[in-house]
Amino acid sequence: MPSFYTKSTYLLLLLCMVFLSVDAQITKVSPNGRYLTNDKGEAQLYLGDTAWELFHRLSLEEAETYLKNRAEKGFTVIQAVVLAQLGGLTAANANGDLPLKSNDPSQPIEAYFKQVDAIVDRANELGLTIGMLPTWGNYWSETNGQDLIFTPENAFAFGQFLGKRYTGKQIIWILGGDENINTLKERAIIESMAKGLKSGDTEGKHLMTFHPRGPGRSSDYFHTADWLDFNMYQSSHAAHDHDNGLYAEHDYQLKPLKPTLDGEPRYELIPAGFYFSGANRLDLFDDYDSRQAAYWSILAGAAGHTYGNNSIWQMWSPGRDAVLGAKIPWDVAIDHPGAFQMKHLKQLFTARSFHQLIPNQQMILSAPSSGGAKIRAAVAADASYAIIYSPRGEAFTIDQSVIEAKVLKAIWYDPRYGISHPILKGNTFGIQSYTPPTTGRGNDWILIIEDASLELPLPGH
Repeated sequence: MPSFYTKSTYLLLLLCMVFLSVDAQITKVSPNGRYLTNDKGEAQLYLGDTAWELFHRLSLEEAETYLKNRAEKGFTVIQAVVLAQLGGLTAANANGDLPLKSNDPSQPIEAYFKQVDAIVDRANELGLTIGMLPTWGNYWSETNGQDLIFTPENAFAFGQFLGKRYTGKQIIWILGGDENINTLKERAIIESMAKGLKSGDTEGKHLMTFHPRGPGRSSDYFHTADWLDFNMYQSSHAAHDHDNGLYAEHDYQLKPLKPTLDGEPRYELIPAGFYFSGANRLDLFDDYDSRQAAYWSILAGAAGHTYGNNSIWQMWSPGRDAVLGAKIPWDVAIDHPGAFQMKHLKQLFTARSFHQLIPNQQMILSAPSSGGAKIRAAVAADASYAIIYSPRGEAFTIDQSVIEAKVLKAIWYDPRYGISHPILKGNTFGIQSYTPPTTGRGNDWILIIEDASLELPLPGH
């Protein structure tokens, strides 16, 4: 213990860490079925990162570097796979351990899971929730599985093992792993694994969802399943300007009401449309693609968003085979622009009570309605503020009467740098046109219009 800490100060710091971790934990679905909360019912923004190979490829020291970086950038959920995609059954982890004896899900190897335990514990200490995938889809899918090892029986046993082991930890269970349901047996395996997780989880606090193959939606297979607490879609990596808000719009209309979010959008530095024949492998998604997907999705009704980077999901480093042309080591890629800009996204939506937002395209009277410049808008349930996103900095006209106030305040928010620019305060609430400060690809802008009497702090200040 450092000499300048008194014993009481040290204990206070530990208590603060515990309470931060508890407050940040995503454990429930809101009463209205639209967002996620902690145990106290306080809204929690799901801001995820796809670190699929975290448990499999990183040492504990490397995991510490990664997790600290993500906590500092404001991420709340780290999505990682226990039985990973890239040689997850046959290539040992950083300590030289394999996960299963004879590739049998009912025979987990303790040494491997001690490493998983340590990473989960460190993440939780930093206030991060682990979005834990028990397995990648190729181990249970009859359709696309190269190493099929699961049956309904051993899926239950494996789920029960994991559920019991991680009772009391900050975990969200994510079934699936980049596969869809195509046969009755596949459905039986997933249903059985879900039951096993529920059986093992004695505290019953862990939410559960399903990560589909992209482009795809969990709601197409399990929306009414009693174990599926919120939906997840994968808008995938097909093209620039692919409107992932359409997935949120679809799920937003379903009954019963359940939160939804994009669990795998276009990744920073992954080749656009790489799975199409003849795709240009040098055409890479950038930070703008990441921002556009995030704001489109949340303003269309999503309860959060997931970021991804081509080097980070696979934890690529020199000496490993690179998937999809990864060239930047993961410990460099963690500081790419798109990751920093997710912090600005969180800064905006937590400063303006994101959980109150209701999609409202009707307030947009004139604006691009398709393509990469498509404008999206949402209004708070109490009509105190609205957020409008212009992905290309194109001008738009809106009906400001949706805001209930005596004095209106308008602010430009720059999602690249997280800076607010107040532009107007007045008592007119009619139809108004706005022209963002700059225009063109990469020049996306957000307009906030709000009740000035609330005197809300400027995001980024």
